Amino acid sequence: MNFVNYITPIFAILIILISMIKKVEIFTVFSNGVTSALKLIFNIFPVILGVLLMSELFEKSGLYDCLLYLATPVLSIFGIPKEVYKLLLLKPFSGSGSLALLSEIFSLYGASGYIALCASAIFGSSETIFYVSALYYSKCKNKKATKGIIISLVATFISAIFACFICRFFV
Repeated sequence: MNFVNYITPIFAILIILISMIKKVEIFTVFSNGVTSALKLIFNIFPVILGVLLMSELFEKSGLYDCLLYLATPVLSIFGIPKEVYKLLLLKPFSGSGSLALLSEIFSLYGASGYIALCASAIFGSSETIFYVSALYYSKCKNKKATKGIIISLVATFISAIFACFICRFFV
């Protein structure tokens, strides 16, 4: 058997031993942790549901395709390959959708060319901005998310430009 299979049981035994030495009531601490986690989930769930719903509506309504059409001239000026435009626009909304699109780009254009390098750099250098913002601002007292989201979107766009520029040297 592989050593990795033993990590979780060893970790569990260590927790039990340390808690016995320190005389900590394991089940009480566990119950308190679960209770606070459930409170957090109930606070965040409506925000996450709203972001996921808006992401799906954005794509299904045709607004996504319209934005892609409008962004094409700007993106081509900066040397971003046309094949990664959808990834660049989808990444701020959906991590899993972006991963599926990245996989599709790899299967269509190969995993070692310029397009794949740009797609990988864009995927790896940015975050699902709307999801993270929803989580952060759901727990934050300051609910003015506009500036943070705009800054994040601009930073994502600038990082994509530089990533594609740098990828030119590795092809």
